[in-house]
Amino acid sequence: MGSQEVLGQAARLASSGLLLQVLFRVITFVLNAFILRFLSKEIVGVVNVRLTLLYSTTTFLAREAFRRACLSGSTQRDWSQTLNLLWLTVPLGVFWSLFLGWVWLQLLEVPDPDVVPHYGTGVVLFGLSAVVELLGEPFWVLAQAHMFVKLKVIAESLSVILRSILTAFLVLWLPLWGLYIFSLAQLFYTSVLVLCYVIYFTKLLSSPESTKQHTLPVSRITDLLPDFTRNRDFVNWKEAKLTWSFFKQSFLKQILTEGERYVMTFLNVLNFGDQGVYDIVNNLGSLVARLIFQPIEESFYIFFAKVLEREKDATLQRQEDFAVAAMVLESLLKLALLAGLTITVFGFAYSQLALDIYGGAMLSSGSGPVLLRTYCLYVLLLAINGVTECFTFAAMSKEEVDRYNFTMLALSSSFLVLSYLLTRWCGSVGFILANCFNMGIRITQSLCFIYRYYQESPHRPLAGLHLSPVLLGVFALSGGITGVSEVFLCCDQGWPARLAHITVGAICLGLTLGTAFLTEAKLIHFLRTQFGVSKVADKMT
Repeated sequence: MGSQEVLGQAARLASSGLLLQVLFRVITFVLNAFILRFLSKEIVGVVNVRLTLLYSTTTFLAREAFRRACLSGSTQRDWSQTLNLLWLTVPLGVFWSLFLGWVWLQLLEVPDPDVVPHYGTGVVLFGLSAVVELLGEPFWVLAQAHMFVKLKVIAESLSVILRSILTAFLVLWLPLWGLYIFSLAQLFYTSVLVLCYVIYFTKLLSSPESTKQHTLPVSRITDLLPDFTRNRDFVNWKEAKLTWSFFKQSFLKQILTEGERYVMTFLNVLNFGDQGVYDIVNNLGSLVARLIFQPIEESFYIFFAKVLEREKDATLQRQEDFAVAAMVLESLLKLALLAGLTITVFGFAYSQLALDIYGGAMLSSGSGPVLLRTYCLYVLLLAINGVTECFTFAAMSKEEVDRYNFTMLALSSSFLVLSYLLTRWCGSVGFILANCFNMGIRITQSLCFIYRYYQESPHRPLAGLHLSPVLLGVFALSGGITGVSEVFLCCDQGWPARLAHITVGAICLGLTLGTAFLTEAKLIHFLRTQFGVSKVADKMT
């Protein structure tokens, strides 16, 4: 498969994921806004911080390294060994679930049962839900490796929507159930998610027409189960060693990704109510990152991993693939920078209004607006880091991954210390400031790698981080106008003033996007040729 074909598939996967996720996220957004008005801050804090951290830590430690290792390189491999390796995530998940469940029950502060009832049951069911989700890991990796458009997005989005509907129903009709509600909804979510993949592959492999359309390494659904009858090695040891390298890295990355939740959980720097407000703002602020940046990062990581050979020096890569990768990286960096700047500039003036609409006075008063404004700056760094790291992790050799682990170790330690100190100094906003510092260091590491990787070539993908002075001036002007608009029109003067404030923002946004269209011709051409073609191809499937 040529690099252009792989690029088209990656763009197709990303664009389809964006459209579907926007649709499903809007539905989920409305449901969550409804649910939020019936909950206390303490319940939200325990569920969204304490219990969700247990679930995310278990799944991340059990599968992240396997995903990265098994998605590296070509799809032409011994898939029975790869699938065997992926099934090891289940016993690993059982181990982490039991160990972390004991920590959550025995070593951490237990919430007041009168305020947050049934905490112990919540820990057990959230741990069980993590193990259930790991049962679908071989199906997920196979689908990602063969770029099955829409499957991942539909499965995850449908599961999230059904979980929100179930949660809303239980909150309305059985409000005294406490954590039973969210624990059952979480277990329901993971069960539906796994069933979506199992049902899809069962139907695909049982249909002769579908089998002919997709070149899959398996012919029956039972081929996806562990194979203990082989005479050869049970797993590919090269993949297993790469998995171990990624595991050491993923352990550190998890600390960096969820660092503020670990500090909140283990050091008790915020009460459960403040944790709840912080998490709601954090989820709202990261909504665009999950909608836009994550699908692009996941899809183009696969692209870079396929067109670049991990263990080869840059000078030994196929020159056509090497050039295409540089062009794509430059365009993605430009896209991430523009999207991040737009969110930062306009998010500052519309944070309080967004929180008031979403959660009422509980969010729009107090520290909520300051938290969301600071988070908008973090989103800019998050966007750039997603692109730089998806290339870096796809192009690094095993030895470079191991060396990077030492850097991540030092960064993890400094991040946790900085989070604790900044939170003591300036409250929950300190977590976001520490994340900005952490993300800045990670971006610097990745930029240095990319610079060295292309140093001996004529390609300069880091030029994607340069914007025209005219566009930067329009961003500054829009930020000033919307800031003045917020002072005079938002947010305690009624809906007519709010609508006027929104209108001002819409005009400034249109001016900014129009200027970007005129000044960034190279990026517009990339979006038209790749995402435009992928949209046409998607209609034909």
